[in-house]
Amino acid sequence: MNNDDRMYRVPSVSLCLLFLSALPATAQTLQYTVGQWNPDSLGHHRVVVHVSDSASAVVADIPWRRRDFHPEQVEVTIASASTGAVVRNQFRLSMTRERGILIFEPVSGPGDYYLYYLPYRGSIHSNYPRISYATPTDSADPAWRKTIGFGSEQGIGAGLPRARVLRIESSSEWDSFFPMEVIATRAETDVLVARAGNRPFLLFPEDRTRPVRMRHDLPARWIESGPTGPVTGSAQRGEWYAFQVGVYASKADLGPLAAKFSPLTGPAGATIPAAAFSCINLSGRDWRGQSFTRGVRVSKGEIYPLWCGVQIPESTNPGDYRGNVFIRGGASSSQALPIRLSVLPVLSVHHGDDDPWRLSRLRWLNSMLEQDDGLVAPYTAIERKGLTLSLLGRDLTLGANGLPTSLRSFFTPAMTGIGAEATELLRQPVRLVARDAHGKDLDWQGSVPTFVKQASGAVAWTTRSTTDGLVLSGKGQLDFDGTIEYSFALRATRNLNLADVRLDVPLDDQVARYVMGLNLRGSPRPPSYDWRWDVTRNQDAVWVGSVNAGLQLNLHDDQYVRPLNTNFYQQKPLVMPHSWANGSRGGCHLGEEGTLIYRVSCFSGARTMRAGQVEHYDLRLVLTPFHPIDPAAQWKTRFFHAFVPLDSVARMGANTINVHHATAINPWINYPFLRPDTMRAYIKAAHDRGMKVKIYYTVRELTTRAPELWALRALGDEVLADGPGGGWSWLQEHVEGSYLGGWFVPEIGDAALVTSGVSRWHNFYVEGLAWLAANVGIDGLYLDDIAFDRITMKRVRKALLRNNPAALIDLHSANQYNPRDGFASSANLYLEHFPFIDRLWFGEYFNYDDPPATWLVEMSGIPFGLMGEMLEGNGNPWRGMVFGMTNRLPWSGDPRAIWREWDRFGIQDTRMLGWWLPDGPVRTGRDDLLATTYLGKGKALIALASWAKDTVSQSLQINWTALGIDSTRATLVAPAIDSFQPARQFKLGEPIPVAPGKGWLLEIRNN
Repeated sequence: MNNDDRMYRVPSVSLCLLFLSALPATAQTLQYTVGQWNPDSLGHHRVVVHVSDSASAVVADIPWRRRDFHPEQVEVTIASASTGAVVRNQFRLSMTRERGILIFEPVSGPGDYYLYYLPYRGSIHSNYPRISYATPTDSADPAWRKTIGFGSEQGIGAGLPRARVLRIESSSEWDSFFPMEVIATRAETDVLVARAGNRPFLLFPEDRTRPVRMRHDLPARWIESGPTGPVTGSAQRGEWYAFQVGVYASKADLGPLAAKFSPLTGPAGATIPAAAFSCINLSGRDWRGQSFTRGVRVSKGEIYPLWCGVQIPESTNPGDYRGNVFIRGGASSSQALPIRLSVLPVLSVHHGDDDPWRLSRLRWLNSMLEQDDGLVAPYTAIERKGLTLSLLGRDLTLGANGLPTSLRSFFTPAMTGIGAEATELLRQPVRLVARDAHGKDLDWQGSVPTFVKQASGAVAWTTRSTTDGLVLSGKGQLDFDGTIEYSFALRATRNLNLADVRLDVPLDDQVARYVMGLNLRGSPRPPSYDWRWDVTRNQDAVWVGSVNAGLQLNLHDDQYVRPLNTNFYQQKPLVMPHSWANGSRGGCHLGEEGTLIYRVSCFSGARTMRAGQVEHYDLRLVLTPFHPIDPAAQWKTRFFHAFVPLDSVARMGANTINVHHATAINPWINYPFLRPDTMRAYIKAAHDRGMKVKIYYTVRELTTRAPELWALRALGDEVLADGPGGGWSWLQEHVEGSYLGGWFVPEIGDAALVTSGVSRWHNFYVEGLAWLAANVGIDGLYLDDIAFDRITMKRVRKALLRNNPAALIDLHSANQYNPRDGFASSANLYLEHFPFIDRLWFGEYFNYDDPPATWLVEMSGIPFGLMGEMLEGNGNPWRGMVFGMTNRLPWSGDPRAIWREWDRFGIQDTRMLGWWLPDGPVRTGRDDLLATTYLGKGKALIALASWAKDTVSQSLQINWTALGIDSTRATLVAPAIDSFQPARQFKLGEPIPVAPGKGWLLEIRNN
């Protein structure tokens, strides 16, 4: 099986197969073939008819068996095959899904004519196309209409010659409706159902290479093959063999569906156990590893494809195996379908996963890969001493309620290491407060937490507290990255009124310097601030902290579903937590209390609880930073964000290549499995040159070229999001029902569907990454926003590093603080993923004229242990350097001159001392003129950048002892850097002029 772009299935049935059976006597046999034309506006489908003799009008009777539901509402464009002349005189005598009868004038005389029957209009070349289909128009000349019988006694079309219908063509094999989207007629279906007697449903086994696509029409091929089976196929030893059974609810509603398998019996009594079978539609394991079942129901008249598979043991003896599958449609009796499977002698590679057409990867949907409590670099094992838990750079102590009484960070203020001195985040313990109807805080009684799990990467505990009329049951788990997940169930033991249930987080005033979230951009913390829940805004979290110590708080309940993001938030917004939001009563207050405390208090407001009622107050606390920043990696990892010949990358000075989709080795969005040989060869050639290759691959949307597409559609909205439909023509013509169209690449016709927030597709994704790292050699991921949760992100990191310890992940995001994206700050939205990211590239729509605090918190990544690059408008290279940020070739400016200066100076051997340090060795004395020092042995590089509105001249305040440089022998020089600064030498103490929005790179060294 080759990896042809246009079709990923074994072509076991020719496209030119003739439909001979079940056609009305007046119909002709039709061929389905591929033609050559530009489908823009004309559409992707046409009927070819032949006119034998000269005539003013001919009749074309076309048994086209169309799957679109309203052909009468769509124009038919007729053109001469020989001259291209468009036929204006035409009349639609009858237009149904089963056949169309048209009369037209053969303007070029005898010969072939093309009838384009799905012409469309719209933004054809847009990445989010809006396509509509041309509606019928009456362009026929009145005189010509008389010639075809208007007003005559014989009737319209009487006595006119007939055009011969030759074939139906599609503009590509990918666009063809053959064979699974050519409908059976109503009469054929009725006959089939009548012959089945009293059976309430019919079963149609179908090969995996012909996925069931239609849900409301039987394919015409099923009329010929008939129901009842058997399931037949050939499988290799060790293969997960996929097959499907179409369930047609012919006479009644069905559900819930159930399938039971018998063992398969083969040569000399050999068996394949029934436990080797599974149906992905009926049960599985979710992205968290939890088992579930799906209650599948099928309405009368609908078809539902059951996608099943059997894991053939590697030790299976070759030969023919026989068994049955028993399918039940709810209360109705089950029907048996024979299974006839031939096991081949050949041993399967990776269970068949190396051949996408086999669909063996469907078993990845239920994968548990990397679902463990192990570690990944650079994190260390969690240590517990009593109620104190220690992890990389941080520790916390739990109180009786399981919430922290102490949170400490040991990261140095420069963020380049972990020290011995602790920064305490809390002034008082964190509390979950219940307040009675009179405004009195209730007194919780409970014992210390009970630890129920202790692994290197996770520690979990439970708590139970009681007070008058309430029981609070808690579960908590700390992961190795510093994330604490809490689930609190508050149960009323009697009817009672509460004035409030709130979470109280009293932060140290000196730690709480910056804030981000709850409708606040990254900024200095406000003295006082109030926020309320609002479904139009993707906001349920806030981060408060300083560069080397901070805390993010997320509020959820047990019904939390991850919303969509990046352009699609409004289609699937936040589910307001019943507990915290409490209608319109819930919210948060942030504010100063004297000079010691900055309190974050999230309240739910007054509520009445009945005896036995339970409210789930779930929350997440994330301790930041996650690890020190790594400036050395920042200097040596130089990105090239495009697919070009490797020699070109080398000449540019880059060494890490991000290969986007819509490229030769990675053409289809979020499905990088169809050209593994070419991808592997490119990566090997890069490795031979000392370069790394990372690929674009995520789960936000999925190309319709994925072989698993139709099996995923059978899962309803579990994997692929519901939506209004529309979008690119292929989606409208082939994807029946509701869907949400995603990105489209006009150049290659790649249309994608948006996925749901979290689903089993994340299991598939993790398996896919492991396969790519192990078999293709990718060096990591380029993530263009993230559409999965931190559970999946943690598994992603493990899947990469356990196959390639040097793998990297960089995250790109456009600024999502806008109505379409729900006013979400990207850094706050993705902070849960930051522990597993190596580099940020926050670009489109970010404003590099924003204040330094916004740069620091929202763009740089530094308070979380990350560093990044700029994009929008090529960024600001002067300001970027005070954060260690440059641009990325070739998308965002040209950083090569700065890279050369790095290498000339030897920046890789320096320590980065950021402008935020109160005792930094070089300072300006101004808040709008910042200086970051890159300190080497006997030398320093000073990045100077201005946020002042006007040109300023400012002398530098230099601590020569901290620099380790003799001031009597020192020089201050601005080296020449193309498009950045001219060469210039300054006298020590001389005011340095800095233009608005610009700066300098100044070198200090002993002369």
